[in-house]
Amino acid sequence: MPRQLTVVHGDITEQSVDAVVNAANRAMRGGGGVDGAIHRRGGRTVLEDCIRRFPRGLATGAAGWTTAGDLPARWVIHVVGPNYTRGETDRSLLVSCYTGALAVADELGARRVAFPLVSAGVYGWPKQDAIAAAVDTLLTTESLVEEARLVAFDAATHDAIQARVDGVSR
Repeated sequence: MPRQLTVVHGDITEQSVDAVVNAANRAMRGGGGVDGAIHRRGGRTVLEDCIRRFPRGLATGAAGWTTAGDLPARWVIHVVGPNYTRGETDRSLLVSCYTGALAVADELGARRVAFPLVSAGVYGWPKQDAIAAAVDTLLTTESLVEEARLVAFDAATHDAIQARVDGVSR
């Protein structure tokens, strides 16, 4: 399991890590939120690699990797979270985003990985449960990742994630 779970208030595209996790959509062609930010900052090579490696996209709950382009990381690990607002409410799909990302990180040899809070934005997963799924999964899943970094874009989300981490670390 990760030796360290760090909570950061900031921009995931500015994290200097081995791999950044992207909350992608099924098409793997860029989008809004974290996905759009990663594609914008990473540049055209991220999209080109998505098209080459995932011509049919990825299924919900699945994970795969591409180059990170101009990001300060080596790889982007793309995961497709469930869209709660469209009725995809199976929590195991959300959990599989984190376990799958850790498995891909292990295959790549990535030891420091930055994660967004998958599905908690426009996909509408209830934030407290999204936080619980992320923290609990990252703390209990066997992996060679040394640092799993949960990156929150806003202060309130950062504080809620940190409270969960502090609560389970006691």
